[in-house]
Formats: sequence, C-alpha cells, structure tokens
Amino acid sequence: MGSLCDLPAEPSYSKPRGIRFLEYTKKAKLSYKTHQAIVLIVTFLAYTSYHATRKTTSIVKSALDPQSSDVGLKFPWRITYLSAPAESNRLSWVIGDGWAPFNGSDGTALLGELDVAFLAVYAFGMYFSGHLGDRMNLRIFLMVGMVGTGLFTSLFGAGYWAKMHSFYYFLIVQMIAGLFQSTGWPSVVAVVGNWFGKKKRGLIMGIWNAHTSVGNITGSLIASALLSYGWGWSFVVPGLLIAFIGIVVFLFLPVSPESVGADREEDEVDFPGKIGKGITEPLLASDTELKEKAVGFIEAWKIPGVAPFAFCLFFAKLVAYTFLYWLPYYISRTAIEGKYLSNETAGKLSTIFDVGGVLGGILAGYISDRLDARAITAATFMYCTIPALYFYRSYGHISLAMNIVLMLICGMFVNGPYALITTAVSADLGTHSSLKGNSKALATVTAIIDGTGSVGAAIGPLLTGYISAKSWSAVFTLLMAAALVAGLLLTRLVVAEVAARISKSRSQEGCQPRSQAAELDV
Repeated sequence: MGSLCDLPAEPSYSKPRGIRFLEYTKKAKLSYKTHQAIVLIVTFLAYTSYHATRKTTSIVKSALDPQSSDVGLKFPWRITYLSAPAESNRLSWVIGDGWAPFNGSDGTALLGELDVAFLAVYAFGMYFSGHLGDRMNLRIFLMVGMVGTGLFTSLFGAGYWAKMHSFYYFLIVQMIAGLFQSTGWPSVVAVVGNWFGKKKRGLIMGIWNAHTSVGNITGSLIASALLSYGWGWSFVVPGLLIAFIGIVVFLFLPVSPESVGADREEDEVDFPGKIGKGITEPLLASDTELKEKAVGFIEAWKIPGVAPFAFCLFFAKLVAYTFLYWLPYYISRTAIEGKYLSNETAGKLSTIFDVGGVLGGILAGYISDRLDARAITAATFMYCTIPALYFYRSYGHISLAMNIVLMLICGMFVNGPYALITTAVSADLGTHSSLKGNSKALATVTAIIDGTGSVGAAIGPLLTGYISAKSWSAVFTLLMAAALVAGLLLTRLVVAEVAARISKSRSQEGCQPRSQAAELDV
C-alpha cells in the first residue's frame, strides 16, 4: 500500500489536496479486516451523534420548566445542592423562570407532548426508512438523515435567540427532527450486518452498541456544560456535530463488501460474497447493483421471531426511553440525603445510567454468544430489571453513593436487552435462513423491530409526563409492569431455545457411547 508521498504532483490551481487524497484511496487495496474496522468506527461515530442530539432535550427540560427555584450556575462535575433561595434568585438571569410556554402549570405535560410527537414521528418514519434503506445507497441515505437531523436540532435551539414562545414552532421542529432521526438505526445496523457474520455478532455488536450510551453521555455533558450560556447552545452545538459526522459518513463509509469488491472471509457466511482477489474497487464508489429483490414489509413481519422481538422491544424501549428523557428531571426533584441536586449536576449524574448501559450491552451480547440463546438472555435481563427498578426507587435517596450504584445496575439491566434486540437479534433475523441468502432485508427487519419499539418509546415519556405530576412511585410501577410484559412476550422463544439445547445435549450424549464402542472394537 502506498503513502501520501506517492501522490502525483499537480499544479496549485488543481483539485484540493483533500480531494486528491480521496481519489488516491480509491486505488488502495485494503484488507477485509481494515474495512470492517472502518465500518465499526464510522457507524459508531454516526449513531453516537444521533443519540447526542436526542439526549439534549432531557437536559434542557429543567431550564424550560424549572417549577421551582432550584436553578443555578454550576461548575463542571461539581456536586452542588440547592437549598438557598437567595442564591437561585441571584442567578435567575441564567435561566430565569423558565421559557414560555413551558413554564406554566401545564409545562411538564407540554414537554411530554414534545417527546411523544418526536418519538411518534420517529417510529412512523422508521418503517419507511427501513423500506427505503434496502432500496437506496445507504451511505447517501444516512448522510441526508444526519444533516437533516443537525439542521432541525439547531432550529430548535435557534428559538432561544429568536425569542420564540410558540409551542407549535417547537412541536413542528421536533417532529421533522424525529423524521430525519429515523434514518439512522436501520442504516447503521444494515451496514454492520453486511460486514459481520453471525459468529461473535452478539459480542461485537454489544461493544459497538455502546454508541447509544456514549451518545447519551456526550449529549448530557455538552448540553449541561453549555446550559449556563443559554439553552439554545445545548441544541446548536450537537446539531453542528452530527452534520459534520454526516459528511464523514458520506466520504468514508463502505456500505457492503460488494460495494468495494471485497471477498467475504470464512466466518462471514451470512451472504454469498463477490469472488475476487482482495479489495480492488474504490472506497467511495457507488454501490454495485445487486440482483437480489428487496423483501417486502409484510413478508419481513412473517420471518420467524420478528414479531415477538418487535413487541418485546416495544416494552423494553418504553422503560429505556422513560429514563432517557426523564431521569435528569427525576434526579433533580428527588432529595438525596435530604438535599436536592442542581439541574446541571443532575444531568451529569444521570450519565451513570448510560455507563451501566454500556456494560449491560456488552454483557448481554457476550452471554448470548456463549449460550447461543438470544431470547433467554433478553428475557432474563428484563426480569432482572424489575427488582433493580424497585430498589432504585426505594433506596436511591439514602445516599449519593447508593444512588450511583443502583442507577448503574438499572442501566445495565434496562439497556442490556434493548441493545441486544436492536443489534444482534435484528441482524440475525435480517439474515434468517428463510431468506435464502437474500441480503436486502436487513434494513427492513431492523426498522420493523426498532420502529415497533419506538412506539413504546413514545408512549413511556408521554405517560410519565402526566403520571409524575401525581406520583413518581406510580411511574416506577408502570416501568416494572412493562419489564415483566417484555420478558413474558419472549416465553415461546425461550422455551424453543431451551428445548433446542436439551435436544443438542442429548444427541451429543448419544454419540459419545457409540464412539467409545468403536474404539473398543478397534
């Protein structure tokens, strides 16, 4: 492989050096592993930025709807409590009394309606995004979605400087942002599924799926740090970030081995690869035409396992997204050791939940690979979520250390099955044996599963907006019930996996005596 020094000399008035470098990479012969690494890194950054823009709303909620005097200007990572009204009044110039129309008596409900509008359009758009993703160049499709997301996320923040106080402005901007956000997940899962076979897919995708939690953490830190300068910056900066990464995706993402003329390695057996010697096609070349026919929407629903996992994810995402949108708000309104944390500190503390989510996603992927049992792993995690939620609600207020530990455990059990189902399970089902090697179902299957889950993700925060006004205990009861139903929906698949393991174990035991007898005969 050559170096940059091998680039031919050109006049200063010719193409920029960046463009000449990209043209040079077209001729480079990159190994399959190198392209896999590029895919993982670029898609990781892409979806990290998606979640970073999605997380900002939960951080800014307390600024838009303070409901009390617990607002202050705080320094990064400093645990601060708010108990002195004089201090909060002195710093009222930062946030003031909230932002109309969200600072009224119905402010919490209005914020909940923004969440459900965003997620409802997101869920609706997900089905169409998957359908389009299997029929378009995923690199271009993903780039358009990211730039569009960045634009409308920034427009939401622009309302701060425009002195916009119309609820319908924020509602429409959030809905359009949700539509663009729906392009992300089907696209990145389809690309990763194209490059990685089923072997070790759970572990690889479990680690890769850390982008969800890393994005939440990044969004929380950026939004919290910029909140004191004006809540508009908490939207504009993440918006610019995702637009920039969208350009990176367009320039460097190879969507499939076929698009770069790559031979699939022996363990990447989900789809038949293109026969050739190494990777010789341009990295930035348009995708080669595949003769496979894209799988229809109804046909994808009929793939064994799609419906149970889709409805399981409905309840799993209901729980996960309630935490995503309301955890900072809940922390700032819950007395820990008899004191209330500031909004900024509560936002940063909520990132512990996402740290637990990273651990849970990796653990769930690893266990499911070792057991070769996706349903058993997902159901077990959902059942463990129930006591985790109970203990966090009942004992999280005792001390800050107790709150952190219990929040970490909740994040692990809540996000573990969510991560597993939206990554490895979706990729497995999108390459199911019933498809007979057809690779043009990945985005559609992923969209069906995550789209159905996103309906639950819309309902959870909406209900929380109304129920929390009366009782946070009732909210946690709702979440525990949802976790129980999610586990029960996988019962049939769990029984099938257990039966398969028992049958396999018996067949192995039956072969062992015969092999021993053969040795004795010799």
